[in-house]
Amino acid sequence: MAGMVVLGDGRSNVEVVPERGGIVARFSVGGRPVLYLDEATLADRTKNVRGGVPVLFPSPGPLAGGKFSYGGRSGAMKQHGFARDVAWRVGDQGDRHVVLALEDDDATRAQFPWRFSLAYRYELDGPRLRVAQRIENRDDAPMPWAAGFHPYFFVRDADKSRARVPTPATRAWDNVQKREIALAGPIDLAAREVDLHLVDHGASEATLELGDGARVVVSGSDAYRRWVIWTLAGKDFVCLEPWTAPADALNTGRDLRVLAPGASEELFVEIALS
Repeated sequence: MAGMVVLGDGRSNVEVVPERGGIVARFSVGGRPVLYLDEATLADRTKNVRGGVPVLFPSPGPLAGGKFSYGGRSGAMKQHGFARDVAWRVGDQGDRHVVLALEDDDATRAQFPWRFSLAYRYELDGPRLRVAQRIENRDDAPMPWAAGFHPYFFVRDADKSRARVPTPATRAWDNVQKREIALAGPIDLAAREVDLHLVDHGASEATLELGDGARVVVSGSDAYRRWVIWTLAGKDFVCLEPWTAPADALNTGRDLRVLAPGASEELFVEIALS
C-alpha cells in the first residue's frame, strides 16, 4: 500500500499505514504473524480496518446516543473516536522506529471541540513493539480524553478452544448480553461471540495464551487498566484491548483523563510475543 512505513530488524517486521489512522497493519516475529488482518478492509477506505492495531482516541467504545457534553462544550462521534479514520503525518523515522503525528483540524473540532496534538512513536525491539504516546492540550480550556488500542491477534478459529486470557477479574460488562456478569473459570474464546469489558482486572498488563506454548503480552502505563476481550466464531482473531477508560467516559467521567491548557501527558503500550 502506498505510504506504508516498514520497520524491521532482520527477525521482526512491522508495517504501519499512516493514511489509515496510523494503524499497525502487520507485525511478525520470526515469520510468525502476531496480528490478524482483513486485507479487503485495509484497502477499502470506506470501511473501518478489521485487523492490525487500530488507534482509539479520544473515546474508546461508543458514546451514549453518539454524543457527549463536557465543560460547556459538546460533540458527536462514532464508536472509538476519529483517530483511526484520519491520516496521520509521518515525522522522524529510522529502520526500527517511526513517529506519527495528528493535530486537530476543522473536521476533528466538529466532533471534539478542542485543539490538540498527538505524537505516537512506534518502535520495534525484537519480539516487542512499543508505542509511546504524547497527548497535548493546545486549547484554552481543560481537555477531556481517553485512549486505547484495538489489537487483533492472530488465533486460528480452530485453536480458540485452547487459547486463554488469564485474569483475576471477577466481574465484566458482557456487551453481548448488555449486562454485568460474574466471571468464574476460563473465558470461552470459542463461543459464538465474546465481548467482555473486564471491570476489575486491576493491572496494566494482560496476556493472551495462544495454546501452543506461545503467548502475547500486552502491557502499558498504569492508566491502561480497562481491558476488553472480543472475538467472533469463524474469524481468526482474538482482540485483547487496553483502554484508559470504559465506554462513554466523556459523558460519565469514569476514569476520564483531563489535561489543563498547555499541558501534556505521556503514556505507552507494548505488545510482545514470547
